Amino acid sequence: MSKTATSSPNIAWFRNAAPYINAHRGRTFVICIGGEAAADVERLPELVHDLALLATLGVRLVLIHGARPQIEERLRAENRELHYVNGLRVTDATALRAVVAAAASVRVEFEARLSMGAANTPMSGVRLSVASGNHVVAKPLGVRDGVDYQHTGEVRRIDTGAIRAQLELGQIVLLSPLGYSPTGEVFNLSASEIATAAACALRAEKLIFLEETGTLRDSRRRPLRQIGLAEAQALLHGRRRLGEESRAHLQGAVDACLNGVRRVHLLERRIDGALLHELYTRDGIGTLISAGGYEDLRPATIDDVGGILAVIAPMEAEGILVRRSREQLELEVNHFSVRERDGMVIACAALYGYPDEGLGELACLAVAPDYRHQGHGDELLAHIEQRAREQSLRRLFVLTTRTAHWFRERGFAPGDIGELPMAKRTLYNYQRNSRIFFKALG
Repeated sequence: MSKTATSSPNIAWFRNAAPYINAHRGRTFVICIGGEAAADVERLPELVHDLALLATLGVRLVLIHGARPQIEERLRAENRELHYVNGLRVTDATALRAVVAAAASVRVEFEARLSMGAANTPMSGVRLSVASGNHVVAKPLGVRDGVDYQHTGEVRRIDTGAIRAQLELGQIVLLSPLGYSPTGEVFNLSASEIATAAACALRAEKLIFLEETGTLRDSRRRPLRQIGLAEAQALLHGRRRLGEESRAHLQGAVDACLNGVRRVHLLERRIDGALLHELYTRDGIGTLISAGGYEDLRPATIDDVGGILAVIAPMEAEGILVRRSREQLELEVNHFSVRERDGMVIACAALYGYPDEGLGELACLAVAPDYRHQGHGDELLAHIEQRAREQSLRRLFVLTTRTAHWFRERGFAPGDIGELPMAKRTLYNYQRNSRIFFKALG
């Protein structure tokens, strides 16, 4: 007797990750890492291991590290502290010396860790080359509202030519929170500002912020997994109070999306494997901010037939939906709309019009099991209703055997066979004995 092999969770994960491994190879990712990561001796080896893994999988990495804890520690040792005015740092000569020393120590720490590869793992022999340099050209903030910010600066430009040349050689580029002027001055810069500017200048595929704070949440305390550019802007300018780090990273995300970066990710650094989970699974673990294209509700095309079949298969197996062949779907695909996430069809619905009777049939409304209870069904229903209105249809009807309550809760009322269009009435399957519901379209 033959036995059916069952894939282990690791095998399944690897198979699901394969498309992302292929998609990310050769792409440039800019990753902003706070100085807290270098100080976290317990978690730093795990983070370095994941960065090394990204590099060996062909991702071109530009890392920007912060150094705030290290700067503050050095200043406290001198009984001093960074001075802030209007949320901006004032860097005098003493503070600048602490900034330079702290940035150098963090840079060396990251270089040393990356040079080790991934100790005590099968990747321990992997040699990673790290390149640093004066790739950030800066200018002083100057005097604002009567305050001289001295050695605090802002990004003037990024030396993309030098960075790309190093990436072409397979090197990881590591940038410190310092900028240099053409006259030889050194300025204290924000790591998140450098990361945003670098991602925009390099036209990076992704900008990733590793955060010390928790995941962004909505007003009901639910994690915000994906938001668009408009939603991110609304969060920034709304009444909701955001922490300094969250606001800086959200502003960086908006600026990046407005300047050619397709996707920005906000990840909680303390979550083990957050980078791998975010980049190599479909749903991720952080907050994705995209200029567009991650999720889309649109008319189906012939290329979506395989995805539609995969979505409706579980409901067909349960007898909830009538089975449809690939050939039938190919002929009727123009009736379908799909919800797509990152290239994968996760939900679908169809509208069949009967214009002479002013009726439309809502059919094959299905959501993939992993994406149920997230509002996709309601979105598809509203989309189908709008399509029906555009076709001047006055009512929708649906035939269902098990989901009557769902449609009743959304305004559908019971009907009978005599109200169906004649063409549909002759095809009614009395063996299934489907219940019939109608909804008027305002």
